[in-house]
Amino acid sequence: MSCKYSLLFLFLCGFAALTVAEICKTDLLEGMSCTIKLPTKNADKSNDITWTHLSGDALIQWKNGKIKKSTPGLTMKDDGSLTFESVSLKNTGKYRYTVYNSDGTEIDAGVEEIRVYAKAPKTTLKIDCKDGKVTLTCNFEVHPNLTVSWYKEKENIKQNENNQILLLTSDQLKEKKPYSCSVGNPASTEQSNSVTSCSDTGPGGDSGPRKLFGFDFWIMVSILAGGGSLLLLLICVLVICACRSCKTQRQHEQDEDELRLRIFQDEGQNGTARSKHTARGQPAPPIPQEEPSPQIPAQTQTQPKAQTRGRPPPPPEDDDENPPPLPRPRNKQHRKRHEEPYRPME
Repeated sequence: MSCKYSLLFLFLCGFAALTVAEICKTDLLEGMSCTIKLPTKNADKSNDITWTHLSGDALIQWKNGKIKKSTPGLTMKDDGSLTFESVSLKNTGKYRYTVYNSDGTEIDAGVEEIRVYAKAPKTTLKIDCKDGKVTLTCNFEVHPNLTVSWYKEKENIKQNENNQILLLTSDQLKEKKPYSCSVGNPASTEQSNSVTSCSDTGPGGDSGPRKLFGFDFWIMVSILAGGGSLLLLLICVLVICACRSCKTQRQHEQDEDELRLRIFQDEGQNGTARSKHTARGQPAPPIPQEEPSPQIPAQTQTQPKAQTRGRPPPPPEDDDENPPPLPRPRNKQHRKRHEEPYRPME
């Protein structure tokens, strides 16, 4: 087990040594790490070594065996080499180094230059055939220090140009030979797709930005999605309003039914029970409403009733031919409760 760990440690150390030992070339890709070697050997660790960026403010100084001044992202080794942890575009330029011995005498001086470039962007080749003319367009994101090269069957026909368009004739396209382009700088290069005829398109069958109804595909998708969401929200609101309206209507009808039932029950309690039909099957006449009897004071109820005096007999009349009409008895139904029954005169 210890042998495996030892081998792994040696492998990692060797990989780190190879990474650190990478020498900076003149043309560098942004983001890489490299080291500018000091031409003078720093055998005496007491030497005073200074690296200065002539086109910037970077400065690092080694004195008496340790770093006195430094700039973030820059380090100096014991041998006086300048190391970049990750080069960026601002590191482009010339770096001057000076070496002094312990007595302050200049031993060596010189200038090293590096140029840092961004990675080349991806590119696509678009073909357009119209009126017997063929136009090839190399589409890419524009960056500084980029050049365009054109190829026919991997043969370079135009190199290091800034022209993104290549014009062909229909006869040239009938040769059925693939055309392509590449975009690059001294540090990196990107190759495009190849086209052979007017029916060819970009990678994945795309001849350019996708369109829907004549507009950009994703913009139209966003508009349609937003409109669909708004329509769905409106439908939900209408459904909720309809449900609430139906619920309110049912509640109102239920309240009306309860009110009618309550009134019917109250009328049944106040009235007397009687048959709805007569013996012959005919509906019974309605019960006449009796007038409420006037309230009699409590004192009069306790007193005994006074004897009613009979009416005096009518005086005799000589005319026997026309006797007076006898009084008719009153209807019992219209008799009030506090009145006594009718008594015929004697």
